This record gives sequence, C-alpha cells and structure tokens, in this order.
Amino acid sequence: MTRAPATGAARATMRAPAVVFTAAVVAYFVGVTHRTALGVAGVEAAHRFHLSATGLALFSVVQLAVYAGMQIPAGRLLDRFGARALITVGSLVMATGQLTLALSDHVPTALVARVLIGAGDAGIFISAIRLVADWFPPRRAPVMVQVTGVIGQSGQLASAIPVAWLLHAHGWTATFGTLAGAGLLASAGAFFGIRDRTLRAPAAHTERFTHAVRTAVRPAGTRLGFWSHFATPFSANVVGMLWGVPFFLTAQGLTPAQASLLLTSLTLSAMASGPVVGRLTARHPLRRSWLVLGSCVATALVWVALLVPSTPRPMWQLLVFVVVVGAGGPVSLVGMDFARTWSPSTSLGTATGFVNTGGFISTIGSVLAVGVVLQLVSPAGATTYTLDAYRLAFAVLVVPWTLGVVGVLRSRRRTRADMHAAGVVVPPLRDVLGRRRAPRLDDAA
Repeated sequence: MTRAPATGAARATMRAPAVVFTAAVVAYFVGVTHRTALGVAGVEAAHRFHLSATGLALFSVVQLAVYAGMQIPAGRLLDRFGARALITVGSLVMATGQLTLALSDHVPTALVARVLIGAGDAGIFISAIRLVADWFPPRRAPVMVQVTGVIGQSGQLASAIPVAWLLHAHGWTATFGTLAGAGLLASAGAFFGIRDRTLRAPAAHTERFTHAVRTAVRPAGTRLGFWSHFATPFSANVVGMLWGVPFFLTAQGLTPAQASLLLTSLTLSAMASGPVVGRLTARHPLRRSWLVLGSCVATALVWVALLVPSTPRPMWQLLVFVVVVGAGGPVSLVGMDFARTWSPSTSLGTATGFVNTGGFISTIGSVLAVGVVLQLVSPAGATTYTLDAYRLAFAVLVVPWTLGVVGVLRSRRRTRADMHAAGVVVPPLRDVLGRRRAPRLDDAA
C-alpha cells in the first residue's frame, strides 16, 4: 500500500523538469517572436510612421537598448525572486507593449511600446537558462541550453512566415494585437507551469547591487562569456531583426517570398546548428572558445563574399550567407556556458545577465550604425536604398567584429592563466583531436 504513493511521487518528479522546461521555452518562443516581428514589418513601419532609415533603426535600437540595459538588473531580480516571477511578469509586459504598438499611429507612442517590449524581454531568456541549471545535471546543461535557444529562436521563424502572412493579409493592428494575445497566454503558462527549484540565498536579498555585480563579473571566465556573446550573434540579428528584408527586396531585387525564404533559412540554420554546438561544448569544454573564433572567421568570410561584388548576388550565395551567419546565434550561447562554469549558484543570474548584454550591445551598435550610414550616403528623404549604399553601410560591421575577436582572445588568455594557477592544464589541440572523447571538465575555457 505504500508503493503507489511513491510511484506517483516518482512520476511527478520525472514530469516536473519537462513541465517547467516546456513552460519556459514557450514563453521564450513568444518573446523572440515579439522581439523580431518588426523585422518583417520594417517597410510597413516606415510608411505608417513616416520614418527615415535612422528613424527605423531607432525603433529597434530603443528596444534592444532597454533589453541590454536591463540585463544585469534582471539578473539580480532573478537571483532574488526566481525564474517564475520574471518570466510571468516579463511576458505580461511584452504583451502590453505589443498591444500599445498595435494601436499606435504616432512615433512617441510606438517608442513607448518598444521600451515595454524590451523591458519585458530582458529577464525571459536568462530565467530559462537558470531553470536549465536548476533542473538538469551539469553534463546535460550545454545541450539543454542549445535546445532552449533552438526552440526559442524558432520564434524568429514564426515572424518570417505566419506573422508576415498575417501582416500582409490583415494589416498592422490585427497582427500586433494577435501577438499581444499570445503574450498573455505565455504569461499564464509561465505562472502555472514553472516552479523554482533552488532556494534563493538570504544574501541575495540584502547584498548591495554594485557589490553583487562586481562579484559576479570578476572572474575572467565570465568576461570570456561576455565577449563570446558579443562577437557571434550580431550579424544574424542585423539581418533578422531589421535590415535583412529591406536589403533583399530593394538591393538584391528579390520577391517577398524569396526574402521570407532567406529569413526562414537563417532561423533553420540556427535550429540545426544549435544541438551540434551544444554537443561539442559538452564534449570539448577545454576548446569552447575555438567554436567562437571559428564562427567569427566564417562570418567574416561570407560578409566579404557578399559585399565585395558590386552586383546583386545569386540566390544560392545569399542562402549560404544566411546559413553561416545564422549559426552565430547558437555559438553565442557558449558564452552562457562560461557563465555557468565560473559562477556560484547564488550569483548565476547576475553573471548570465552580464554575459547576455554582450550580443545585444554589439547588435545595438550595428543596427544603428547601418541606419546612420545608409542615410548619410543616400539622397535626403530616401526610404529605399541602393546596393552600393548597403555595401557601405554593412561594411561598418567590421568594427564590432574586431572588438569581439580581440576581447575573446584577451579574456581567454586571462582565463587560461587562472586555470593554470588552479592546476588545470589545457593540452595541445592535436592531443584533443586524437581522442575519441574529451575529459569531462566543467571548469575550463
């Protein structure tokens, strides 16, 4: 008679991670759809609000700036209140922002809506990553982080296909009103489905904010995570969040269906490469930074191949381009694995928030810089831009690329010095390649 309750409890214990994980990634999926919906509505937004290239870039930059600026505060709130609260409230705030955008006809109101979307979005992903650390064993964590990214980033696929269809079939208000409704459902799912497993440390309630942040970002490995996240995703974000569709339509001469195919391919590339990156990260923790640097080199090569010719590129080359830059999103999540490795559980939220600012700082600068250069090299009042204008504008991406690569190399050197002082030796690469399995080390770079 005592076995039945035990069996029920065991089954409940087995179901709990799946239920929690599902609720979290559904909220993240909806959040990414919110975040990227403007990418397929750039032309409509420019006409609705009478925006220049800089004004259109400002719409994305405001949202991303709020998101990035809220990362460390959101991390502290995560350490204090837990993932359930942040995802529930964040999804609700994003829904409010989308409803405001749906009803807006004026730029100031639309900018307020973008602020709400960025603020609500800030804590969702880092909360999902925290839940992975809480509910899954360390050896599964890198793969589960990538699975989180794959499922969440498929929200960009939702933007590229159903949101784009809804926009063209039913207009602006219906599209963003529907997104608001999806946000409400995600908030309810998070409230009822998520449970925080790790008790918050009492110090998280009393420790001064600045001291907590300094403690969380002090390890060189955490800074390596920041620069890894800075260097890898901004190209995909520039293409997927704002400038991809206008570039493909007006500079490359593609149809809307072809542009949607390219955005879809960018997202599918991220989804396909994510599990591979997670597996490699788990099996070769001493070589995680090589994944980051390899992605940076590949991304630079496809940008050069796209921008050096002065004529529109064939469709196959554009497909190769979006596939390569799309893979940068999953590689950026290696930075989260650095944060998990080098941070105690009591400050993991703050450290993860710090790392997550990296890619969004580089994205903000890149999106804005492309818009500024487009406007500078184009006739006054232009709302569409030539291929030559885009070639000059996209060339500015070499700046964040260089900063990111230099940051990764410098912080990796310091991280390895810390590892050496702790008695951890990084073996030569030829030794790693000669092994069937890498050693399972959690404290490496």
